[in-house]
Amino acid sequence: MKIEFAPRSVPLQRRLQTASVVQWIFSFLGLAQCCTAAFIALFFTRFWLVSALYAAWWLIDREKPSKGGRRIHVLRNCIIWRYMRDYFPITLVKTAELDPRQNYLVGFHPHGVLAAGAFLNFCTEATGFSMLFPGITPHLMMLSLWFRIPFFRDYVMSGGLVPSDKESASYVLQKPEGGNLLAIIVGGAQEALDARPGSFTLLLKNRKGFVRLAIQNGTPLVPAFSFGENDVFDQVKNPKGSWLRWIQHRLQQIMGISLPLFHARGIFQYSFGLIPYRRPICTVVGKPIPVQKKYRPSEEEVDQVHQKYLNELSKLFEKHKAKYNVPEDSHLEFI
Repeated sequence: MKIEFAPRSVPLQRRLQTASVVQWIFSFLGLAQCCTAAFIALFFTRFWLVSALYAAWWLIDREKPSKGGRRIHVLRNCIIWRYMRDYFPITLVKTAELDPRQNYLVGFHPHGVLAAGAFLNFCTEATGFSMLFPGITPHLMMLSLWFRIPFFRDYVMSGGLVPSDKESASYVLQKPEGGNLLAIIVGGAQEALDARPGSFTLLLKNRKGFVRLAIQNGTPLVPAFSFGENDVFDQVKNPKGSWLRWIQHRLQQIMGISLPLFHARGIFQYSFGLIPYRRPICTVVGKPIPVQKKYRPSEEEVDQVHQKYLNELSKLFEKHKAKYNVPEDSHLEFI
């Protein structure tokens, strides 16, 4: 006898999807602070031993984030990520095969406000990464600051996040057996300040460190563009030269993170809030760009590969933009 379960009602599904997005936003905007507060507060309670033991573990385990992290497949496959995927929805598109005997460096564009597409595609299995790219283990770089926060460091490592430093990148890309993919959001926190609907401005013109890294490791470069990444939040106007942009830039220099003043919809209303709009995000992964290994590449060699990368990224954008309702006269702008 075949047992069938009644499908969830649409209102219930939408509530679950919204709840999953709220959880994700809280995890990156509030969980870090809560983890720090809990770690300190426990020292002043009868549960002080919890923080003391964790501090000892933290000391022993301090090198783990730079050694590929510690992914937990149960958390990567958690159902909450599938609800988050369906909220927007978010999809992952493959345009070329990736050989599992090689390592790859993926440049992800644009950053967006909170990099929803990058997180869901590379840090969870909600969009089917392992089925699309069998034999490939994804890693996503994140600001090193977050790996200094107790408890929170273990949470972000569980999805495959690693610190954004050369040591962490080299560890992933130098695996001799291959099968590793390192995704870098090249524009970083600074690019988030230009994230707004309809914007295709990428902070990439003078960002060449990832290209040098690929050459030093002989790792193919793979461009990836996430259509709709900039469309899920509005942002307070902050043109270059304005006092707001100056403050944001200074804070970014001091803290290492940018603070875009973003807004979208609320939980129970659609006029204002911090919940992203329900707008589709589609991350298109391009074909690999072969790179010849050289430990000390010249500036000219780096420039040549960088220009080739810009050309391939532009081709990827132009080829697919019509499918995702991007106006014909819209093109990538590199700054």
